[in-house]
Amino acid sequence: MSNETQGKMGVTGIALFTLCAVLVVDTLTASASIGVSAIGWWVLMLVFFVIPYGLITSELSTTYPGEGGIYDWVKQAFNFKWAVRTTWFYWINVGLWMPAVYIMFAGMFAELFMPGLSLWGQIAICILLTWLTVWICNVSADIGVWVTNIGAVLKIIVISTLGVGGFIYAMKNGVANEFTLPAMMPSLDSAVSFLPAIVFNLMGFELVATMTKEMKDVRDMPKAVFLSIGITAFLYIFGTVGILMALPVESIGLVAGLIDTFKTLFGEGPFGTAMVYVFGTFALLTLIGNMVSWTMGASRAAAEAAQEGELPAPVAKVSEKGSPVGANNITGIVSTVVILSYALFAQGNDDLFWSIFAFSSCIFLLPYLFMFPAYLKLRVVDGKRERPFKVPGGMAVQWLISIVCFFVIFQAVILFIFPEALDLTVADWGYTGPVLIGVIATVLIGEWILLGALKRKKAQSEQESRADNTSENKQAQA
Repeated sequence: MSNETQGKMGVTGIALFTLCAVLVVDTLTASASIGVSAIGWWVLMLVFFVIPYGLITSELSTTYPGEGGIYDWVKQAFNFKWAVRTTWFYWINVGLWMPAVYIMFAGMFAELFMPGLSLWGQIAICILLTWLTVWICNVSADIGVWVTNIGAVLKIIVISTLGVGGFIYAMKNGVANEFTLPAMMPSLDSAVSFLPAIVFNLMGFELVATMTKEMKDVRDMPKAVFLSIGITAFLYIFGTVGILMALPVESIGLVAGLIDTFKTLFGEGPFGTAMVYVFGTFALLTLIGNMVSWTMGASRAAAEAAQEGELPAPVAKVSEKGSPVGANNITGIVSTVVILSYALFAQGNDDLFWSIFAFSSCIFLLPYLFMFPAYLKLRVVDGKRERPFKVPGGMAVQWLISIVCFFVIFQAVILFIFPEALDLTVADWGYTGPVLIGVIATVLIGEWILLGALKRKKAQSEQESRADNTSENKQAQA
């Protein structure tokens, strides 16, 4: 093994990093809240969305490797403006999502260890965890990768335990929900508002494209992506079934649902209580691993964009070890501000978690509305480029899978903002209003950043033009 590849990620390492980014424990209860029909929705999404999305990601990441990931692809396909918008949404959503993840952490921590902990005590935990995440990402990529690998293993343990435990519980006590074939079929019932959580749970397979410098061979990407897709799909369905076997759908809480499930599975005896603490702690640690993997990937993409003048200069700051400390620190500041702002309006943990989660998820999904058209355009205008991995089928197939993927993302954004999209006469503006305002404000800030980027680009172009003129004048004089 050469010195260049020693210590770098192979197929297993790439798959674990991807698994940690994609596999999220925090929204498993949201998908279980759909009910038994969640199983049908998982299968439907896997076949018609995740597999095409994985194929597209594999082609783009091997054909256009670089630390920018989705930002690089949109820039190649379209122009400077869309690249700036893409990288802004992709990066800033982490700072907006982190509060939701750590609000869930604080709620689960309180449920486990400190049932009387006040909302503001939980807010303090959220802020502490935000800056712990920033510190881990600032120290070095090696430590960050270790944290994400451990997080991936713990996620597999936690979700497998939910699945196995659910089956054992059902054999002893009967199932908590009716598992019939008609019940498992996808249906648009009252739980449709949680459908976007399934889409969200399946996003992020392209994040590892930002870690190409850490890979032994970028051609390993497709194997790793599909290995992680297979494991992710199985675990999500297995974990969802486990929760639904143990808890009636109407009693599944968004924040406390996991801990409640463990309490039901393990019982109230000394051994059961100890197991609830152990697996509850594992679940808590997976949330930290998840935020480390996303902060690492998104901040690297943002730093690369800032070095090109496409984001403000402070975002470009990099440490001696190559960590994007500027982007990481700003992520921490944004997360802290969002936590404090939303805490003032929250009625309770579940409300606080879902409001921030829906808002951040809309921002998170916006770049994918650019990614799939970018894939199509690159196939058309750059079709002769060598592709180490190529999605099978002709252009008709590429159009079909791109349109389907785009539509899945689009409907998820709409349902996050308007959960009652099927019946707008019952719109809950107390929920929809703040989410919609947050999304509009983030888009407008992005447009303001774009104006700054355009000014910097114009100034740079004028400077280069003056330098060229000066050089020509000197040559003419000579």
